[in-house]
Formats: sequence, structure tokens, C-alpha cells
Amino acid sequence: MSVKPAKSLDIKLARLHADPHRCRDFILADAKDADMAFGIGAPGKSPENYAGEVRFRTLAEWRDIITEIVEQGLVDIMLMSASTNEVLTIHRRLFDNSPVTPAVRVNDTTDIYIVRGGKYSQRPSLPFRTATLDHIQCGHIDCQPEERHLGANLGLYSITFNNDPVLDRETLEQYKEFRLEAERKQFRHFLEVFDPNMPEAVENSRIPQFVNDMIVRSLAGVTSAGRPLFLKIVYHGPQAMEELVRYDPHLIVGILGGSAGTTYDAFKLLAEAKKHGARVALFGRKINYAENQLAFIRFLRLIADDEISPEEAVRAYHGVLQRLGIRPHRPLDQDLQLTTNIMSYAGNGRTISLPPGSATKSFQSPASATSSNPCPCGATHGPCRCREANSVNARRIHNLADTSEPEPDFRRMTPAEKVAYNLAKWRRILG
Repeated sequence: MSVKPAKSLDIKLARLHADPHRCRDFILADAKDADMAFGIGAPGKSPENYAGEVRFRTLAEWRDIITEIVEQGLVDIMLMSASTNEVLTIHRRLFDNSPVTPAVRVNDTTDIYIVRGGKYSQRPSLPFRTATLDHIQCGHIDCQPEERHLGANLGLYSITFNNDPVLDRETLEQYKEFRLEAERKQFRHFLEVFDPNMPEAVENSRIPQFVNDMIVRSLAGVTSAGRPLFLKIVYHGPQAMEELVRYDPHLIVGILGGSAGTTYDAFKLLAEAKKHGARVALFGRKINYAENQLAFIRFLRLIADDEISPEEAVRAYHGVLQRLGIRPHRPLDQDLQLTTNIMSYAGNGRTISLPPGSATKSFQSPASATSSNPCPCGATHGPCRCREANSVNARRIHNLADTSEPEPDFRRMTPAEKVAYNLAKWRRILG
């Protein structure tokens, strides 16, 4: 009988709790649950666009990308909707021999309804759950005990406090009901706490303290059997992060990614949050909107494991795109800029605070497609054929996670040596 590989999430959680002050392990999650928020546009723009047309990937294409990322094996958690979990986890058994843990968005509060023509995000968040734990665990109502292992056994529960006693009490009542059901069915969860989605709810300067206090207050009455494995919150800067981590080192804190932004936004946010105590990052749009998601995740992993700096990673990532023949969304000098990161799911609200970067000095952008020929595959009329080519590249990139070559001691390497090493590694893999 074959032995299933241990899940990297469980290994890292055990080490973090065994030595929370010194353990440098970092949990990386890809949030592919946006179909519970954005509707048709959730999978992101398709490369097969005509001029002036916005065309989105199909659900099948999106699930193919999820499969590729899971097979790459560099993220610890893959977060999905219940319907995608049914297809990939229950039916296709994608996670059976993978170190990646499947997870499902358990509830969908109204502030994440980001549909075309909608106004839900502009009104106070109301609690709601589409999925049931039974459907997540086995695909139908009333699972038998032996069926509960078939699907995911980890979920994201999201709450938004708006400093309103009636609304916040209802939010907490619904969270309590979920916790009780989850404990009975031995279902684990992590807790996402958004900033208030009403502008007038809390004075801007007090939001970090308000969120920290509400987290601690809300969990003070919850014993270990019902507590979340970790948190997912907005990164409000060093002081707020260190305050929460110092209060209880066993309350593992993770950050959410926010809007797509530049590549440097994503890489710097991860590095900065880890520096001040975060041990989890859940990036959705930042990964999904990347030019090449597998390469983007590879560099997130290198940063999370303290092997490369955000600035080095941006330059090396552009080198990989150049090697693959993929046109970057923006030139390297622009992609090394730190821009505004939106803190709310809807893309409105206030901004994450990050220190100014020193990465924006004069660097030359790698060669890319010209404006007269914007498609990397050379198509000037009719649909672009990059998707087929990039699918081949994606399969070749998988080899990166499987290479048996021992990696050097990055701590002893200069920044230039790190970049050169990673570029050389990609060249060996891609041929």
C-alpha cells in the first residue's frame, strides 16, 4: 500500500507552534475562490483577446491552471469554491498524492459580491453561507462518517466588522454556529477578518487597532477545539502586525494580498509582512493576474523561504518571462515601483502601508514585444495563439519543483549571484 505524502501545511503548523519565536517556516496559499465573488470575470482575462475586447478564461481553463499549480507543489494551500473542490478534490482526486492541502471558502458575506452593475460592496457586510460543510467534505448532504475524508477538510471563514452592534452581533452569531458545526464534523478552518467596508465605521488611523482588538475579543471565548488554525488579515504595517503576534505567538497571523498591482507590490508585501511576524500569505488576484502564474509562485516561494529579496525576485522574474517569450504587463522599471494596494475585497477603501522601496533605480527592461506587435506569438490579426504555447511552457516549468539538484546556501550569495543562479536554473529547465 502506497503511503500518501504528508501535507506541508501540517508540518509547518507543527513546527511553528513548537517554536513560534524562532521558526521561519512560511505558509503560502493560492486563493482560487474568486468565482464566489466576481462571477464570469473570476478566472481572469484570457490571452485570446481581440483588439478592444475583454474576454475571460473559461471555468475549465481556470481549473486546468489550478491543477498545474497543485502539481507544481510550491504552495501549501489551494483555496477553492465548493463546486471546484467537488470536481478537483472529490472526483479527480488531485490532492491525494500531493503535499498541497485543499481548502474551500466556507461563507460568502455580501461585501465580496463584486458583480458587474452591483452595489453590494458599498453597503454594510451581511453574513451568508452558500456552501455546507457536508457538501465540502463529501459532495452531498448528510455525509456518512467514512465519506468525510473525500473532499476538503479545511475552510476559510470570513467576517467583516463595521462597528455596528446589531450587524457585528449577527456576524459573530453566525460565526459561532459555524464553529459548533465544524467542531462536530471535525472540520478545520482559518479566519479572514476584513477591514470595515463602510468608510465612516472607524476613523482611518484607528482601523489597525480596531481590527486587532476585535480579533482578540472575538476569539477570547473560543477554546482550542474551535479556534482557527491561523488568521488572514490586511497588513497594516509593522506596529500592528508585531502587536498582534506578540500578544499571542500561537495565534498565527497571515496576510491577504489585495488587488493585483505591480510584481514588486506582491513580492515586497510578502517579505515585509514576514519580517514583522506574519507566517502566512494568501494571494489571489496577485497570482491570478500574473503573466505566468507558475513562475510568479516560484519567486513567491523563494522570498517566503528567505532565499531571495523582493527586488532580486522582480528582476529574475522578468528574465524568466523574457526566456519564455511572454510579454510583461509593464516594463521592468515600472514593475519595480511600489504602488497602492487596496485593503478591501471590492477594491475600494484605504491602502496598505509599506516602506518606500530602493528598487526603482535605473534598470533596463528586458526585450519584449513591440507596441506594433503586442502578441508574443506574433499574431497581428485574429486570435492570439499564446495559450497553446504557454501551456507547453507550463508543463516544462513543473520540472522546477522536481529537480533533485541541491540548492546552494543563498545566505552566502551576493544579490547578483542569486539572480544569476535562478536565471541559469530556469534556462536548464526550459532548454
